[in-house]
Amino acid sequence: MIKLDAASAWKRLRNRYRLIVMNDDTYEEVTTFRLTRGSVYVGLSTVFVLLVGLTTALIVFTPLKYYIPGAGQSYQSVRQLKQLQYRVDSIERQDAYKTQYILGLKKALGGGGMGALDTVTLQIPVPEIITD
Repeated sequence: MIKLDAASAWKRLRNRYRLIVMNDDTYEEVTTFRLTRGSVYVGLSTVFVLLVGLTTALIVFTPLKYYIPGAGQSYQSVRQLKQLQYRVDSIERQDAYKTQYILGLKKALGGGGMGALDTVTLQIPVPEIITD
């Protein structure tokens, strides 16, 4: 197994490479870059950090934060929303009770709640006494 030591890793990061951009039709060199692995790593890391920072700033400092669920709400507004939900629930419950009460009153006053009265007399059998 090949062992990599710190000196060879540092040396590979400092090796120089040349990146040439050429025109495909005329083979003319458009631009040339001298790069090392370290500079490419630093450049890509910088671009990544800048993109993350700009995206975070865009969300934090613009109204886009209101489209993220749970973000942009203060504790006080969430508490007020919960209190309003409790009030609406209790009002709905009271309305259901009042509606049920009014329907019961209408049935009682209109006679609709009572069925036809049963006027047939019941014939209850007398239990037999068993003697041994």
